Amino acid sequence: MLPSFPGFVRIFIATAHLYGPGDNFDLQKSHVIPALMRKIHLAKLLEDGKWQDVLSDLNQNTQDQAQAILDPFGISAKNVEIWGTGTPMREFLWSEDMADACVFILDNVDFTDLAREKQEVRNTHINIGSGEEVSIADLARKIQKIVGFTGELTFNTDKPDGTPRKLTDVSKLHGLGWKHTINLDQGLERIYQWYLSTTT
Repeated sequence: MLPSFPGFVRIFIATAHLYGPGDNFDLQKSHVIPALMRKIHLAKLLEDGKWQDVLSDLNQNTQDQAQAILDPFGISAKNVEIWGTGTPMREFLWSEDMADACVFILDNVDFTDLAREKQEVRNTHINIGSGEEVSIADLARKIQKIVGFTGELTFNTDKPDGTPRKLTDVSKLHGLGWKHTINLDQGLERIYQWYLSTTT
């Protein structure tokens, strides 16, 4: 825990949803981008009849074993099921952009930059994000295009949507001179190539 004494200022950061190299692609425990990407990737392998690659990806020995994993997640050669309506909006940030923003803040920001009306601020925070949002449905379609899956994406509206919208206000950080460099389309391409490099 950080000490608290006169003149000591803590700057806290709050980030958007992060994704990037080293992400967790576990079907049960991963966040939205790696979860959707792996599901759609597996569906693409099935679509192409690449059962050996499916078995390798899932670390299974038989098609029956693999099918027992795929079915609960709604993954098939013709379809990928996505929980909810697809309407919630989310903001994403490339993980290396987040790291760069943290270094920028350490090098360039002190409490005088954040003080309002030149009054001392003991504890404050800075949002780190892209300031851009996308619906889960559009995100899934972007991933589908990158992966090359030609089957259907269906939305299971019996499943929960979660929070309707999560968007950070990044005007403070932009005003200090930092902006993200990797947009979502670029980041999705990069993370898919990274994932492929770990599965071959």
